[in-house]
Amino acid sequence: MAREKQQEEPAAEAAPELSYREQLEHLNPIAQPLASRKLTRKLYKCIRKAAKHRQIRRGVKEVQKFINKGEKGIAVLAGDTLPIDVYCHIPIMCEDRNLPYAYVPSKSDLGAAAGSKRPTCVILLKPHEEYQEAYDECLGEVEALPLP
Repeated sequence: MAREKQQEEPAAEAAPELSYREQLEHLNPIAQPLASRKLTRKLYKCIRKAAKHRQIRRGVKEVQKFINKGEKGIAVLAGDTLPIDVYCHIPIMCEDRNLPYAYVPSKSDLGAAAGSKRPTCVILLKPHEEYQEAYDECLGEVEALPLP
């Protein structure tokens, strides 16, 4: 009986994940430039590597503080964050300091990529020699995205 309950619980917890197209339905109107499905996967992969080496900044307050200090990297914002007022100033700060930024469709996926159970609406991905090749690839693709 106890084993049956243990087997049922993980299935109940694992909510069906939304596909990329389904996530696009929940985007904010300001979510531009939006990363493609392929670039989104690359960014999540790079964020996972950076999280292992503690080379990310998470959350609006922390990212804002380090952008103001002049830290370099790629800003990755979640496109489904509400209310927009929480983080709508971050892209402007990035443009002022020539930092590349891109939106991904899901804040829960962004938080999971950073190794957290909680969703997060913005991450600053810092360069590091351990994953430099993946970082450079993401950087090139993010910089190629058209700004709004």
